[in-house]
Amino acid sequence: MENPHANAPVQGTGPGTIQGPVRGTQLLVEHMGEVFKRPALTAIEIGWRWLFGIPFLWVCWEQARRILAAYPLSSSGFDSITSQNPWLAVVQLVDVWSYYLPHVVAVLRWLLPVAALVWAVVSGVGRNLLFMRLGRGIGKRPRFRPLAMIALQAAWIALLALTFWGWFRSVQWAAATHISTSGEPDLVGYFIWLIVLSLALSVAPLLMLFEERSALSALGQSVRLGKTLTGMLAEINLTMGIVTMALIVLSMVLSTAPLPFANQLGSGAVHLAMAIASIFYCVASDYFQVVRLKAFVEFWRICRGQPAATPAS
Repeated sequence: MENPHANAPVQGTGPGTIQGPVRGTQLLVEHMGEVFKRPALTAIEIGWRWLFGIPFLWVCWEQARRILAAYPLSSSGFDSITSQNPWLAVVQLVDVWSYYLPHVVAVLRWLLPVAALVWAVVSGVGRNLLFMRLGRGIGKRPRFRPLAMIALQAAWIALLALTFWGWFRSVQWAAATHISTSGEPDLVGYFIWLIVLSLALSVAPLLMLFEERSALSALGQSVRLGKTLTGMLAEINLTMGIVTMALIVLSMVLSTAPLPFANQLGSGAVHLAMAIASIFYCVASDYFQVVRLKAFVEFWRICRGQPAATPAS
C-alpha cells in the first residue's frame, strides 16, 4: 500500500522543516554543504570504491599485458592502420578487435563473475555503513544489515548484466506503448517509464534500511513511491547526471592544460596532469554520489513525515 504521506505537500513550523512543496533540487546546495562538512561520509564512499577499484584495475592491467605479450599488436595488423582514410581505418580497427575478441572473452568469463561477487560484498558493506551515518538524527538509525545489502547490490549488478537485453527490451516496450505512428507520441509517459525503471534499484537499499523491509519488499516498494517522492528522486538524478558530465569535461580540461607547454615541461608534466585530473574526477564523483544519497535520505524523510535531521559528524 502506498504511504499516505507520499503525495502530500510538505509543511511545518519546527526547525529543519520546509514551508510548502519541495522540489528535488531545492535543497541541493544545502546537501552539498552538509556532506562537505562531514568528510567521513565521502571517505566511506571513496574507501569502498577504491578498495574494489584499485585491485580490479590492476588485475585488468595484468591480463591485458599477458594478452599483448602472447599476441603482440604487430600480429593483429594494428601497425598498418591508416590515419589518412577514416573509412578504411574503421574497417581495420574492426579486424584488430576481432583478432583480440576471443582472448578477451576467455578472460572475461572468469573475471566478470569474480568481480561481480567481490563488488557486491564490498559495496554492500560500504553502502550500509554510509547509510547508517546518513541516518543519524532522523529518528531511528538504520541497523547494520550487510547480507541484505549485499543481496540488493548483487541484484543491481545482475540487472546491469542484463542491460543489453532487459534495458533495451524495457525501452522497446515503453516506446511501443507511448510512441506510435498513428497518433501524437506520448513522450512524457515514455520518459517517465525510463526514469522509473532506472530509479527502482537506486532507492531500494534506502527503503530496506530505513523502513525495516526485506530486500524483496524494498524492491517492490521502490516502484510504488508516489508522485512526490518519485519526482524528487528523478530531478536530483537528472541534476547529478549533468554534474557528472561537467566533471568529465573539467577533468579533460585539467588533463590537457600542460599540452601547449609540453616541449618546455616534458612528457612527465603531461602524465602528472592526467593523473591529477583522474584522481580529482574520482574523488569529486564519489563526493557527489554521497550528495545524491544524502538527498535520497532527506526526500524520504520529508515525504514519509519523519523528524528533521540534526547535525551529526
